[in-house]
Amino acid sequence: MRGAPSPQDEPRTPKRAGNKEKAKSSPAPSPSPEKKPRRQSDRHRSASGTGAGRPSPRRTERDREKYSSGTSTDSASHLLSSGALAKLNHYNQKAEFQEKYEAQKQKKKQYKNLKAAEVSQRRKRKKNRNVSGAILEEGRAEKRVHRRGGGRYEDDERLRKGGSGGGLSKKKFWWFLIILVVLLAIFIPVGVVVGNNSSKKSNNDSSSSSSSSSSGGSSTSGSGASPSNKCDSGSVPPSAKGTYTDISTWLDTADFNCTYTEETVGGLSVMGLYSDWDDSKRANDNVPPLDEKWEYGKMPIRGVNVGGWFSLEPFITPSMFNYPASANVVDEYTLTSKLGSSASRVLETHYATFITKQSFVDIKNAGLDHVRIPFPYWAVKTYDGDPYVAKIAWRYLLRAIEYCRQNGLRVNLDLHAVPGSQNGWAHSGRQGDIGWILGPNGATNAQRSLDIHDQLSQFFAQDRYKNVVTIYGLVNEPKMLVIPPDSVLDWNKKAISVIRGNGITQQLVFGDGFLSLTKWDNMFQGVDDKLVMDTHQYQIFNVGQLKLKHQDKINLACSGWTGIMVTANNPDTGWGPTLDGEWSQADTDCTPNLNDVGQGSRWAGTLDTGDLETSVLTPTCAQPPCSCAMANANPNDYSSDYKQFLQMYAEAQMHSFEQAWGWFYWTWKTESAVQWSWMLGLQAGILPNKAYSPDFKCDTAVPDFSGLGDSY
Repeated sequence: MRGAPSPQDEPRTPKRAGNKEKAKSSPAPSPSPEKKPRRQSDRHRSASGTGAGRPSPRRTERDREKYSSGTSTDSASHLLSSGALAKLNHYNQKAEFQEKYEAQKQKKKQYKNLKAAEVSQRRKRKKNRNVSGAILEEGRAEKRVHRRGGGRYEDDERLRKGGSGGGLSKKKFWWFLIILVVLLAIFIPVGVVVGNNSSKKSNNDSSSSSSSSSSGGSSTSGSGASPSNKCDSGSVPPSAKGTYTDISTWLDTADFNCTYTEETVGGLSVMGLYSDWDDSKRANDNVPPLDEKWEYGKMPIRGVNVGGWFSLEPFITPSMFNYPASANVVDEYTLTSKLGSSASRVLETHYATFITKQSFVDIKNAGLDHVRIPFPYWAVKTYDGDPYVAKIAWRYLLRAIEYCRQNGLRVNLDLHAVPGSQNGWAHSGRQGDIGWILGPNGATNAQRSLDIHDQLSQFFAQDRYKNVVTIYGLVNEPKMLVIPPDSVLDWNKKAISVIRGNGITQQLVFGDGFLSLTKWDNMFQGVDDKLVMDTHQYQIFNVGQLKLKHQDKINLACSGWTGIMVTANNPDTGWGPTLDGEWSQADTDCTPNLNDVGQGSRWAGTLDTGDLETSVLTPTCAQPPCSCAMANANPNDYSSDYKQFLQMYAEAQMHSFEQAWGWFYWTWKTESAVQWSWMLGLQAGILPNKAYSPDFKCDTAVPDFSGLGDSY
């Protein structure tokens, strides 16, 4: 759900920048269509051309300068010569040593009298595990640093043993300081991530409760017991200790089968699954149960993504990317590199708590009937040089499918990130170059992604998945504006051959690659009789559409997009079966981190990519100056007009996409981005209480929203 920053996109191909941009068909005019297509920003350039690749050292240096503190030549240390400073330091150290020596002599007798008590006290202290939760989660609680001073006799004893006169030697003192600084450098970043996630989870659980209540649920969404391992690992053989199938290493075992098994299908473990299942449930009374056929093309999909769960995105979970700009933590690759050995526990904590069993109950209660589950290739395997957390997401993916089954929700499996990155955006795992098909390792990575599909399709061809996993995706958002379309289509054909050869009979989904839907009319025809095109429509990443007035935005969704979807969905006038796999009700690109970590917005004219061709430094709302204050405000502070517009805008898009195969909203949950979260939008009263029962349809008159204004 992302794309390239482009102030003057082709009218029918709006593009998305940073983490969440798209290039889509749209009849809305761009300000200057005669201009050539713009290049990607430094953070999002592809592997082709001289501008390809990751940010240049010069650009990175500029970014860091914005956040770095200045230095002063007037500090006090500059007023003394180096010789005078050395003498002063030597004098101070000598005086301090003499003072400590005298104090030691006075305490020596007292120390001997209290030695026995001190030993007892120290033994008790060893049993005290008073360490931070973050350190406990990372398994580092055994590394303790005792406090110095405060009249503690154990400190006095160390001073006596440290050197002549009982004082700690200067050399050991400095080594102690160095070790302390290193430990702090390790503990603080991880503590921030875990602490922020805990805080955000608490806040979101509270908001989820209201969401559940408003949507008919009886429990708090995303709540429930904290992750815990209640399995007996006695059945795990010594040969499996420390491996993926060693259940004693699992953070959370709720609803997993604890019985050890080494069985695999397609090389993928079935550990944690039960052998029985029930496909008799239905999402609501308007749709068939899982064990009855869904008439795709006749019955619209009303679904939601669970984005930012297995494939991280900074605007969805900003607390996980809360680092100084100099750290350059902008995607999952740089995050897991930064976390190092603690990445596994931090990521599994996220998997276990961000989306939970209750989340799927709430999705059902919201009137939704499908769930698109984005997941990355490292849920299956990793390769040399990958910092990603390998395989742990796999068991949570399998559990998520079972939760969908229990609620009658059908699943769209979405391979969101492939080796090498299919578009160079953060949601693909690594921001920068495209290394899939393109580049020196492009062919290798293309084959690796086929190998991953070989494993996945063997696994999901099992009988237990034929009714619940009804849509199977090839690859999310390949950037066919850069990768030669013929190369992507050739890869698609190979992937389809592998997947069908392993017994998958479900609908297969391929992305439109950011090409205009009209360009697909005569492409990729006759390949398979159960193919569906996936298009992702957003207005906010095209400045020509972003500056439309409120009434015009709704009219565009109703008339323009409806026409496009109807045309594309009909094989006689377009490609054929088409669904919208991502969209949102956001009417600005103001959400923090949406266009890149720490980046500004087109709306306010603060999108500074460092490149004049891709930056948007002039406000683009309908009535400048433009402010992001309302878009990013607490929804309790939204005006009644703004709430009416947001819901009508969402429902207009729903109406449009239901004229084809239907839609998947992006996304179910965010930490704070209300206009990108169905859960938070439902709580805020800006989405219909039931997805199948909207208040507005496109045959209804659209108000002019004159009282709302177009600048916020």
